[in-house]
Amino acid sequence: MAELLDDHPHLSTVPAAAAGELDPPEPPPPLDETARARAILAAQPVTEGRTELPGSLDPEDLPPARAAETGAQFWSLDVEADEGVIGTLRRIDAVRALVAACPEDLRLAYTSSEMAHARNCGRVAALLGPVGWTALGGSAATLRAYHALGVRAVNLTRFDRFARDAVREMNRIGLALDLSGADQDTLRRTLAVTRAPALLTRAAPEGLPDDVLRLLGANGAVCMVTVTDDPAAVADVLDRVRAEAGAHCAGVSHTTDPAAGYVPLFAELLRRDWTAQELVGLAHANVTRALRETEFLARTNRIRPAAA
Repeated sequence: MAELLDDHPHLSTVPAAAAGELDPPEPPPPLDETARARAILAAQPVTEGRTELPGSLDPEDLPPARAAETGAQFWSLDVEADEGVIGTLRRIDAVRALVAACPEDLRLAYTSSEMAHARNCGRVAALLGPVGWTALGGSAATLRAYHALGVRAVNLTRFDRFARDAVREMNRIGLALDLSGADQDTLRRTLAVTRAPALLTRAAPEGLPDDVLRLLGANGAVCMVTVTDDPAAVADVLDRVRAEAGAHCAGVSHTTDPAAGYVPLFAELLRRDWTAQELVGLAHANVTRALRETEFLARTNRIRPAAA
């Protein structure tokens, strides 16, 4: 009996395969750029800088079509020059009516914290603005009234004495400054005055010289670029913004093709070695940072007499 036991092989000498052990599982293949882009946008939806109000609020077309990856939108309050303040107030009222008609999709937001809260609740944050420069009527009182109504951005397109005072007042009360459509001289002069980061909600950086882009970078401004159906061309523009102003200055204005969304662009940027952190900034973190800095500046400013 002892000899039989001695002849039996010990378990420790049995080959692994004979013992029934399995080979370790193969690691999953790496995600391609499109899958990675979808994953980033699912967790970090886009804040769009420029959304136009639909021509009619037909209940059958609500909410308006948008990219699936959208998490927040600035609603443009631009009106024709002859519409002025009254036209702007009507547009504010129309955006509020739109949000009220789509409570499961949209939520008004007045601060960067409320933007994040809306996103966490599965809603798209709706921000009022930018207001057109001519709708101020050259009055700082009108500027403050818009702010009290919930407007959070004003579009400055020329620089004069009133504009200089208005920029300081916007810094004081916490209104974001939109420089879309401003010429190079206006950009330079405005950036020399403002203490808060500027936005370009409808940026055209391909028309700006390198030194102006560097000024925007030093200011912490955000160039929000329109996304077209040519992701390579848009990526070229964003590559230049990153090279001259910095990745912290890149943002998204809107997409001309909501059905395609932002995945093709983000996949193209991944192929160009944009990091996940830079893409989160492009999606929403850069503009959120600019808004927070504007809010913080307003909170920390000493109260002083308002301009007349």
